[in-house]
Amino acid sequence: MIEESGVRAWVRRYERAWRTAGTDQLDELFTGDVTYQMAPFQDPHRGLEALRVLWDAERAGPDEEFELWFEVVAVDDPRAVVRLEVRYGHPDPQQFRDLWILEFAVDGRCRAFEEWAFSPKGPVP
Repeated sequence: MIEESGVRAWVRRYERAWRTAGTDQLDELFTGDVTYQMAPFQDPHRGLEALRVLWDAERAGPDEEFELWFEVVAVDDPRAVVRLEVRYGHPDPQQFRDLWILEFAVDGRCRAFEEWAFSPKGPVP
């Protein structure tokens, strides 16, 4: 059963994995058949191998400069909603506010990830 403390711990592990070189930690965060949607109307990336490719393409590397703040907005097992603010630094300063809609498997790993990302200019496509 997923609870708020488990969601908070999962987001912290997600951030740690994003800051770590490679994608080995994804197995601990996501189920093998995960769907990972970066915008509400985009086709999701399906499975861990597709997610590994995506993360490698999207991240600048383990030295990427950013700060992340978050709060858990709602938990209704097996789903949770998290509100985040992310600020990237040098060389391309950016700011985002996100909502993540997460669905968890019984083992605590995420099986469905849906992101609603916004910048000061509006929704991120």
